[in-house]
Formats: sequence, C-alpha cells, structure tokens
Amino acid sequence: MTARSRPRSRPRPRTVVLAVAAAVAAGAVTYALPARGSAPAADGPPAVVRVDQAGYAVDEAKQAFVMGPEQDLDGAGFKLVDAHGRTVRTGPLGPRTGRWNRTYTSVRTVDLSAVDTPGTYRIELTGTASGSSPAFTIAAARDLMTPLVQDNVRFFRAQRDGADVPADILSRKPSHLADRRATVHAAPHYDRSGKKLLDERLTPVGGQVDVSGGFFDAGDFLKFTHTTSYSVAELLLARRSMPGAAGLSAETRHGLAWLDRMWDGSTGTLYAQVGIGAGNDTVRTDHDVWRLPEADDALDVPPGHPDRTIKDRPVFRAAEPGAPISPNLAGRMAAVFALAAQQTAHDDPGAARTWLAKAAAVYEHADTAPSGTLVTVFPHAFYPEEVWQDDMEFGATELALAAQALGDDRADAWRRQAAGWAKAYLDSDDKGTLGVADVSALAHTDLLTALNGSGTPGISPDALRADLRRQLDEGMARAAKDPFTAGAVYSEADAVPHTFGLVATARLYAKATGDHRYDAFAARQRGWALGANPWGTSFMVGAGETFPHCPSHQVANLAGSLDGTGAILRGAVVNGPNSAKDLDDPDSLNTFPTMRKCVANPPGGASWRDFDGRGAGYRDRMDAWQTAEPALDFTSVALLAFALTAS
Repeated sequence: MTARSRPRSRPRPRTVVLAVAAAVAAGAVTYALPARGSAPAADGPPAVVRVDQAGYAVDEAKQAFVMGPEQDLDGAGFKLVDAHGRTVRTGPLGPRTGRWNRTYTSVRTVDLSAVDTPGTYRIELTGTASGSSPAFTIAAARDLMTPLVQDNVRFFRAQRDGADVPADILSRKPSHLADRRATVHAAPHYDRSGKKLLDERLTPVGGQVDVSGGFFDAGDFLKFTHTTSYSVAELLLARRSMPGAAGLSAETRHGLAWLDRMWDGSTGTLYAQVGIGAGNDTVRTDHDVWRLPEADDALDVPPGHPDRTIKDRPVFRAAEPGAPISPNLAGRMAAVFALAAQQTAHDDPGAARTWLAKAAAVYEHADTAPSGTLVTVFPHAFYPEEVWQDDMEFGATELALAAQALGDDRADAWRRQAAGWAKAYLDSDDKGTLGVADVSALAHTDLLTALNGSGTPGISPDALRADLRRQLDEGMARAAKDPFTAGAVYSEADAVPHTFGLVATARLYAKATGDHRYDAFAARQRGWALGANPWGTSFMVGAGETFPHCPSHQVANLAGSLDGTGAILRGAVVNGPNSAKDLDDPDSLNTFPTMRKCVANPPGGASWRDFDGRGAGYRDRMDAWQTAEPALDFTSVALLAFALTAS
C-alpha cells in the first residue's frame, strides 16, 4: 500500500511448523491471563476514561477522553483526585467529539491543561456516569520522558544479536555466532505477492563475510540494513537531543558497528540482509520456527537440509560489488555514517574523518536513476517503499553538516546536492510522513540548519518548512474528524509508529523554526499512543498501568514473564491497532506448537473487541502479530519523539 498520506503496510507472513527442536519444545508453557478490570455491567457497558498513562508535561495541553453510552454522559462530570484522595479540580465533561462504535455511542473530552502542579492523579466520573481512570503523572517534560527513553534503550539491548548480548535482560545468551562466517547468496526471487520463494535452492555467489552482531528487526531474528540504518539514525538524532541518556550511546555504537560490517568499502558492496523470512519446502526460514535465537547455533543439520538456512544464515547483497546501489539504502546509510562523523568531530577528529569517508563512499555508489523496484529487504513486500529522493536528501544533508564540522571543503557541494534532492522529493508523487519508508522530516529539518536561513538554487527554507507543515497538517486534518483526535490511520499497519512520527516531526519543526503551533497536537498524539485511545492501553510495554503483556516476540514469549511483571520486554513499542477483519481469522495469526499461550484481556471489557471501532481492532496476544509485534523502527521513532519532547 503506497497511498501518499497513509502508513505503509508491513506484512510479515509466517508458516506453522510441524516439527521443532526438542529442546525448544520442552520449554513450552501455556498461560492465560485473567481480565484486568471489571467486565461490563449487566444493564449495559460502563463509561471508561482514557488518559495518557505515561503522564502529561507541565505547561503542555492535557486532554483525556470519556467513552460511554450517550445517555450516561449527557449529565456526567468529573473530578481530578490527587494521590492523597483530595479533589483538586471538578467540572463538566467537555464537548462530544463523536461516536466510536455501537456500544460506545459518545466520546467526550476532559481538558486538564490548566493543571500544572506536579503529582499523581486520577480522573473520577460524577453525575450520571461512574468510573475512574488509570493513575497518571504531571511533571516536567524531562522528568516524564527520561524513563521512557531509558526503557526504549532497554528494548534495543534486548534486540542485540551476536556474542555481546545482555544476560540481565530476558536471560539472553549469545546467538547466531555463525554470522561471523556467513555465505553471500544471490538475491532470492519471489512471486508477486512476496510470500512464496520461487527458487528451489539459494545460490551462493561469493565468499564468507562477518555480519555478526546488530539488532533483531522485530519479534523475529532477521537483520536488515534498511530498518537498522533508519533506527540507528534516529538513535543518533536522539543522542544529539539527550546526550546524557543512560545507555543510548552504547546501543548507538552497537548498531553502528554492525552497519559498518554491512558496508565493504574495498569492493563497493552493501549487504542488505542476514537471514531469510519467506521460503518454501526446500528452504526453511526464520519465520518457520518459534524458538530462542541460540537454538539456531545448536541445530545439527547437514548441508542441503531445508533447515540449514536457519543454522547458517544467508547474506544478500543490495547490488553486485561496485555496482550502483538502490538510492534509498545508499542515502540513509550515508546519513548514518555522516551523523557518526558529526558526533565524533569534536572529541575524535580522526575517527570522524573515517566515518565521513565511509559516508561519502556509499553515497557516491547511489543509483540516482533507478528503474524497477527499490531494494529494501527480501522479499520487498515486507517493507515496501516507493520514494527515495528523501533518503538522498538525508544523506547529502548530513554529509554537508559533517564536512562543515570537520572543515572539509566539500560541504558546499553536498549542501547544494541536498537542496536538489529536497526539490526532487517535493516534486514527487509519493510524499508521506515520518516512518521507515519516508525520512523527509529528518532530512528537511537538518537541511534547514545546513542552509542557515538562506536558499540554494532550486530550494528555499520556506519550501522545506511548508512541507513539514504539510505532513503535520495531514495529521491534524485526520485528527479533527476522529473522536480521539488520532492523526494516523489506525485501521492499517504502522499506526503507532506513524503517530510517534508525527510527534517527532512536530518537535523537530518547532526546534527548527521557533513555530510552536503544533505543540498541542504533538501532546495529543503522544497521549493517544500511550493510553488516551479507545482501547485504553499504552502501546509501549511497561508504560502505564495497562500495556501489552503478550508481545508477539519469540524471546519475550519463551524466556519472559507473561503477567506483565518482572522479566518483560520493557520499552518495546508494538504496532497497535490494525484492520479488525484480520484479527479473528485463525489463518492470519502466528500459531506455533512451541508458543507459550498468552492472552491478556482489557480492563473494563470482556474482550478487546468491545472497544474495536471504525474498522480498527487491537488484540494483546502472542499470536496477533498484526497488533502485538514490536519492531526496531517502531521503538526508535518513539525514542526520538520522547527525546525531543524532553529537550
């Protein structure tokens, strides 16, 4: 799906396995979580209160929502109660914003913007409705955001692959050590749907390379240059805003080290992927097994066995050695290396020049007249992308800023190239908003810095500012028609990361321009993702009272706690709401015999279906990958949004 203003789809099909390693199967345990909260009353559903469960910042707009039958809310009010049980504010419910579903026929607002005293609070309903909200905090922005950033960093630690993994998180053990000597293979061929591998066997085409380390992409164990470079870029930008954030520098270095391995400057080769996620009867894949990652190293299978591609994972190139590289990959890889150069320029100029040289080399290998499908991952359907000029703008912009920091005389040439790519993006037909398939917001804001108030031939600062407003105005237009003021499309994939993308864009825009017109919109979008939504859940593990307990994530499912306490995948951001029609179809879910059953019910409802509406649904269960799977890019854009809000 490539609609200009909608999130890109992210299908991750999996296949049910018939046999698995005995060691993994022996660890399977079945759990079922009880409902958190009460079921609807016999005479009808109670009203429910939805708040940003991570809290509201002092001096920002603070909005909560009440959802219930219209007749119950017409005469209702609220009181705000502090941690000592004292009522600190009362009032009537705000205006009706619309109807959610057949059960919850009215949504009303509660505006708490005038309350700026730090503390912990709950909203309690009065009058013709009863009910209360989860607890939430009001505090300074940095105090609120810092724990969220630290939890996001913890997720990246949990996603580490290779020898250097943290044993203190989900009992992680070294994994995929065979990636140190991985064999390069020809790019696989897929049918038009991207679900069926057409090759009977994968074809080795080169020697062995060290592609160990890095981060798992999502709930699986694949590693993609496309998504990792996007996420590491956002970690670097977050570190710029919060340089002292605990652990952030370490995870940035870990990601950079892997991306450095994926670029072989001596041959001009960019490696795009480690492992394979869609196969056939003769090529079994990462998505055919539910196991702990260290089980792959323990497999004892001979060459030619279908499971050999799980034990010895193939590596795929983005292009032939020395050949032009798909510009989306070349641009964002150049941006990452150039950002690394910028952030080391002061303390280690020698290392910074090395990063700049790598950035310049991969940028120069970009295919700037691509034909056919852009290279993202294999199969392309996992991460479809159409536009690429934004990536080239991003790469050229960061090269210009790095060169400027190092006194390199190429700065002006790169700045002019960045302006040209920005103009090409603005003239394209597939402009989007911040997400793994569109980095224009990151590129535009740094290009404004590089231009320093003056234009270059083909672009002006006003044009860049206007496109940033275009992205935010699209979200605001959707929010104006939505009962919960959601700015992203929640009946399609990637609603939550696109929501955090809008938050990050609003903060970047304000920082770059001094224009704060979108601040309240950003606060409402952050609130939607963290609990002020129809389902009343935060979509980040560990944030708030109600959050995902059953992420579709192999390590969390097999080695973690399933009751929301103790060893959880803290800091992981899940996809969140998606198309409701797919969620009750058993064939669309990930079902494996080795899964530990985990189904968490919502507070205030017999099932999550009670709160589904407008074509959207949400499930907190281990097999609902469409709503409950976390990913690198989901979490990195949230981390960036939190870091920018804190600063």
